[in-house]
Amino acid sequence: MTKRTGFSEGEVCWTDLQTGDVEAAKAFYAEIFGWRYEDLPTPDGRSYAQAFLGDDLVCVIAPQKPQQQAAGAPGQWNVYFATDDARELADSLTHSNGTLEFGPETVGDTGVMVFSAPPGGGTTGSWEAGTHFGTARTEEPGALTWAELLTPEPQAAVGFFQQLFRHEVTEYPQDDGGSYTTLMVDGAEVAGIATVPSDAEGTLTPGWQVYFGVASVGDAVAAAVAAGGVVLIEPDEAEGGEAEEAGTIATLQDPQGGVFSVLEV
Repeated sequence: MTKRTGFSEGEVCWTDLQTGDVEAAKAFYAEIFGWRYEDLPTPDGRSYAQAFLGDDLVCVIAPQKPQQQAAGAPGQWNVYFATDDARELADSLTHSNGTLEFGPETVGDTGVMVFSAPPGGGTTGSWEAGTHFGTARTEEPGALTWAELLTPEPQAAVGFFQQLFRHEVTEYPQDDGGSYTTLMVDGAEVAGIATVPSDAEGTLTPGWQVYFGVASVGDAVAAAVAAGGVVLIEPDEAEGGEAEEAGTIATLQDPQGGVFSVLEV
């Protein structure tokens, strides 16, 4: 078990799911990760679900905006980096070749949120902690374990994150002649950046891929399929970065279209 009580600037600190059917998503992910939930109201009268491992908060499942829901938009997992000052980060985007998409917005006393995107796309959350610092567990079954950005402009994206968070980087050569880049904080790998695979045949698109730990990828895939999910990428050995050390991964899609990966830990 890896318990967290806070995150350094530039670490991936949080993930949440925006979906068209919160109740269905709760049932689906509980089958895979064993999450329990506590429901809370949203300002518009709907509700969102906090997901827990034991007593530890690990993510949130929230309803899409009404216009997204009406359009039948697929669910989306978001990735957030910790920042010491969300407003300063938003101001610095003018020097990073990135795009400010939303915020800064104060979320009660829990923190301040910004959404931005690097060149090539990939909506990215940044979170300045208030009472909520992020996930209370990482790198174990049912918890956030890794995140990587798939992008058509990997080098530009690397420069963007270095500008915002002063990440150091490590490059891993790949079998196809390309490379996989990891972003680092204090010598530890915190996220990956890769080129969108040319052989993905539409299963993967530019954006963040979120990974959750599992004890067995085979069991997780079987549970996901039994609960109505779809296997987008069959179990395979990871290649590059911290994920490579863990072993087998698979990429799945929930019944509302949210794409996520599982990684043996």
